[in-house]
Amino acid sequence: MKNMLIAGVMALAISLPGFTSAQSKSDEKKTAITNLINNQTYVFTAQSSIPAGPSPDRQLNGNYDLTVTKDSVISYLPYFGRVYTAPMDPTKGGIQFTSTKFDYKVTEKKKGGWTIVIKPRDTDQASQLILNVSTAGYSSLQVIGNNRQPILFNGTVDARKLKK
Repeated sequence: MKNMLIAGVMALAISLPGFTSAQSKSDEKKTAITNLINNQTYVFTAQSSIPAGPSPDRQLNGNYDLTVTKDSVISYLPYFGRVYTAPMDPTKGGIQFTSTKFDYKVTEKKKGGWTIVIKPRDTDQASQLILNVSTAGYSSLQVIGNNRQPILFNGTVDARKLKK
């Protein structure tokens, strides 16, 4: 009985340092995401899309993103779903725009994370972007368009990579 108690205490003592290092890594990630949201400089990278209607969910290759800075919102996202007004230029498919005039509102959630509402005023590609971000950086982006069905993207929020 005494040997089992000693073995239990030893196992607990060995596992505690690993638990605290994992907790400190999650705290570091939370602090990094908080700084990105507060500084308004981040990139949402889409990993999957969920179109409205009967279209199937699609896995994306990671090349689609939404870049947010204090002075601009740059969207390079695909679109799968019903469009009510086709673009005149066939190369302008998807949700591709650069907006310099937009409303930006951040609301902190009670259980951690943020809801960010972006309303571009100088594009007809999207009337509202709703980004839900967890403290771990996982996020979902809902794009509500003027002339198309809404679409939802799942992905991550990370720091912007500056081009050299």
